[in-house]
Amino acid sequence: MSASDPGSASVPPWSVGVSLQRDASGRDDAGMDRLAGKVAIVTGAARGQGTAEAKLFAAEGATVVLTDVLVAEGQATAASCGGTFHQHDVSNEDAWQRVVDATLEAHGRIDVLVNNAGIFHRARMIDHTLDDFRRLLDINTIGVFLGMRTVAPPMIAQQAGSIVNISSIAGLVGAPNSIGYGASKFAVTGMTKTAAAELARFGIRVNSIHPGMIETEMIHEVAGHDEARLEKIANSTPFRRSAAPEEIAYLALYLASDESSFSSGSQFVADGAVTAT
Repeated sequence: MSASDPGSASVPPWSVGVSLQRDASGRDDAGMDRLAGKVAIVTGAARGQGTAEAKLFAAEGATVVLTDVLVAEGQATAASCGGTFHQHDVSNEDAWQRVVDATLEAHGRIDVLVNNAGIFHRARMIDHTLDDFRRLLDINTIGVFLGMRTVAPPMIAQQAGSIVNISSIAGLVGAPNSIGYGASKFAVTGMTKTAAAELARFGIRVNSIHPGMIETEMIHEVAGHDEARLEKIANSTPFRRSAAPEEIAYLALYLASDESSFSSGSQFVADGAVTAT
């Protein structure tokens, strides 16, 4: 069984009867308008998990603003789900302000921010360079901080909003050969709780998602692009498989929607029971 193969014994529940393909009217036949009327910004949306989140949000009625440094892929993804795309380096303060200002000018409000953009660097602690460590913090940590800080004023003015920060199980437990990545994701976990405490009185919810092994480009980087090693890692987990990006997107959808109206400052783990013991 490969890392991306859910196995022949069962079909993942998320995939039953679900399609993210939109019809000519822009509606998805499986959608239920769980985000109807909401405006959502999703960073790192050009591929992988960000793409899954953007497409699902659009299928559920949201107006989606996609951002990424990958322009061609980001534009194609936006076109596929009826969203708009902005080239965006999340570590840049001015770039964040431009994205937020453009979104407010076009749509008048921001209801949801998914801080999805992130990078991984594999290295033993004794081999990890300071430059690589700082780059991880710039994108994975400072990017999240800047995103929360920049969307907070319009959300405060609305007295409502949901911020979903994509952390990792590496932001909950130690992981060998990823000290910089772990530091950046533990910081996201902590910032989420602080922001949630500060913004609760304005009706703004802030939560973090902690994925485990997800079938995206990043997991191949984690395995050093060694497919045999990747399969071995997947088979060592309780579910004996990696997750599809859509499985995380549905969790982000719940947190973005009004269904999670009393959830804030919480860690939502989606790792197939990897951290259960």
